[in-house]
Amino acid sequence: MSVGDFSQWTHGMRSQGRLGKPLTAQSKSGYLKVPRAFFRDLHEWEWTPRRFDPAQALRTPRSVRALMGPDPRVIADDIWAKLLWAGLNVEPGDLPTSDSRTYPVELIRAVTLTWLFAGQRSDEIARLRVGCIRWQHDGLPIPGDSGEVLARDAVCLLDVPTHKTGTAFTKPVDPLMGKAIEAWQAVRPAQPQMLDPKTSELADFLFAHRARRVAKHYINTAIIPMLCRKAGVPTADVRGNITSHRARSTIASQLYNAKEPMTLFELQEWLGHRTPEATAHYANPRELHQTGERSRVSSSPGGRKALRSYYALAV
Repeated sequence: MSVGDFSQWTHGMRSQGRLGKPLTAQSKSGYLKVPRAFFRDLHEWEWTPRRFDPAQALRTPRSVRALMGPDPRVIADDIWAKLLWAGLNVEPGDLPTSDSRTYPVELIRAVTLTWLFAGQRSDEIARLRVGCIRWQHDGLPIPGDSGEVLARDAVCLLDVPTHKTGTAFTKPVDPLMGKAIEAWQAVRPAQPQMLDPKTSELADFLFAHRARRVAKHYINTAIIPMLCRKAGVPTADVRGNITSHRARSTIASQLYNAKEPMTLFELQEWLGHRTPEATAHYANPRELHQTGERSRVSSSPGGRKALRSYYALAV
């Protein structure tokens, strides 16, 4: 089988250049997982007699399993550094426009820095709530044997809403992102509450304008092309198109391979994963990017100390 076989909708596959290409090992394993679970349920519910063992007959071949493993689609260091520069220097003339609406520059900066520093999925960014940023001020002792205290505004905390694999949680992020969000909240016009499709509750969405929430695909269709244009880099590299999810992989790999790296379990908590196995696909120790100095999350003043103290408090 190839990408697009037995599919009715292939426009997206064709535009991304994947149509007709061989399936990846992960896709092959997924295609076997579905019928395996189907026949297992039939046997457990006693709808059919047990004539074979689905776990054995439909298991993923060893040759396919050997091709599966951590493969984070990280963005190269030089391209990521240029995107960071472009995001930190967004000007009104750089704003993406469309036929229907133009967003304020404060909103654009907040969305851009959230994508560059939060390490969250695009739908989670679009569903952030007003007041999601909190600051941990000076005078708070660091748990453990250390007698030091955190500097003023050393820790910026982001409240992430209920997401793909779990419930809401709080994580430390770069202060630059928090200041950009607060700048947008200061000028954000009052918006009506809107329905959260994930939780089915009314919420005050942070990135909303003219009574409409910013779409989750806005980062892919407007923010990333704007940054690439400003930074003078292509919108695709050897690993494919630069998409919103690749920032999550890049930041995770940076934190895991920094000079003072986060452990797998710390990174699991920071990303909001349910299991360490999911985190392992983002943090590949074989890809040492030497980006600890470039990652503001891990190398900003108090950054590593803030992360350590946060997880100590969480435990």
